[in-house]
Amino acid sequence: MTTTAVEQPQAVKPLLEVSNVTMRFGGLTAVNDVSLTVGEGEIIGLIGPNGAGKTTFFNCLTGLYVPTEGVVRYRDTVLPPKPHLVTQAGIARTFQNIRLFANMTVLENVLVGRHSRTKEGIFSAILRGPSYHRAEAESREKAMELLAFTGLADKAEHLARNLPYGEQRKLEIARALASDPGLLLLDEPTAGMNPQETRAAEELVFAIRDKGVSILVIEHDMRFIFNLCDRTAVLVQGQKIVEGDRETVQNDERVITAYLGAPLESTTTAVAETVTETDQ
Repeated sequence: MTTTAVEQPQAVKPLLEVSNVTMRFGGLTAVNDVSLTVGEGEIIGLIGPNGAGKTTFFNCLTGLYVPTEGVVRYRDTVLPPKPHLVTQAGIARTFQNIRLFANMTVLENVLVGRHSRTKEGIFSAILRGPSYHRAEAESREKAMELLAFTGLADKAEHLARNLPYGEQRKLEIARALASDPGLLLLDEPTAGMNPQETRAAEELVFAIRDKGVSILVIEHDMRFIFNLCDRTAVLVQGQKIVEGDRETVQNDERVITAYLGAPLESTTTAVAETVTETDQ
């Protein structure tokens, strides 16, 4: 009797590796010993009640905060704790509260995002030689491609402040993509959207993944998260309590308890106090 070997699925290569990250503010522990990976081509969700530490965790990944403990690696390299260096390394993000340049045009906003990938220095900008004009034309072409990709090409010359809310969200994503990231962090991309806008956002995230960009997303819309993500991690009081597929997360009693608002029994003695931080 012969047996046939079953081919095992290849493990997804880690793009982002977060190891035991803790963030304290004085006596307040906002993020407690959280580890997480994001693989090439994955969409990973991060959920939890308000004040769970999700945005603080994002800030640790993008250099806005220097973690009290732990290490963040991107493509096997420890990330420097400076936002512009994190962007140069290949990580871009959006914010829970939209941060556009309201009095600049849609195109100008995307060109700002492209700045981290231009190589022209201050003297080139002053002299405005052939290399400067060539770089400027290339940046404009790339920006228009991104506006077409996000459905905003016909709004290129509109002021950002005049866009409807859903399109402002798209513009923020287009600006983030202008830095050519390998990993995109989305902080509540559907906040304030109606169902139609949410479906459009879901399609856009899938399209971004199809362009070869991995995604880590914070969201409160559970349907959006579970339709979208390969895996989802849950933060409660700064701790990751569970991570897995839709069924694993939905059926975990600790997750149900956390979202119903009942007291959470900590699985460790590391957190002695309740985190009251509100995600910004």
